[in-house]
Amino acid sequence: MGDQVLRYLSEPVRESPVLYASLTDLIAAVRAQGLEGLVAKRLDSRYKPGRRTGAWQKVRVNRSQEFVIAGYTAGPRAFGALIFGYYDGDRLLYAGRTRSGFTPGVRGKLQDAFRGLESPECPFANLPEAHSGRWGEGLTADKMLGCRWVPPVLVATFEFVEWTPDNHLRHVSFVQLRTGKDPRDIRRES
Repeated sequence: MGDQVLRYLSEPVRESPVLYASLTDLIAAVRAQGLEGLVAKRLDSRYKPGRRTGAWQKVRVNRSQEFVIAGYTAGPRAFGALIFGYYDGDRLLYAGRTRSGFTPGVRGKLQDAFRGLESPECPFANLPEAHSGRWGEGLTADKMLGCRWVPPVLVATFEFVEWTPDNHLRHVSFVQLRTGKDPRDIRRES
């Protein structure tokens, strides 16, 4: 970018010099600095207005953490989204929900695990929330009407981009169920 554009931009947009390093090293540096990812382009490519050429690539570097599953939303065949959180002392706190990352087999396995566990009581100490938040990840009393609660006994790994100022996760995806984990040991990592 030329100086004529950069002078109008504020943080966190920064022009980067060409980085001569392996992708593994670049991703490690992105993680170490807590950045969202990389944008790269082929050195020999030219900008072509209105065309997607594949010359530019976005590499998002997700964070991951284990969380406790304590609810779900109803879906047409199985559940729609998982609702999960972490412990802060003895309180289970809502962190987010996701519809992403499920194969049909995993979705069926989770639905089977929920069968017979439903409870009328919401296990999260910080619900309902007053508003749904900037990105709509909050759970208001209205949204909670479509939720089904289960005892906080299942632990799973989730990937996400970041924590929001409202203490929710953005761009969350289910990775896998974890076994042999005590749900009460699951705390927010950062």
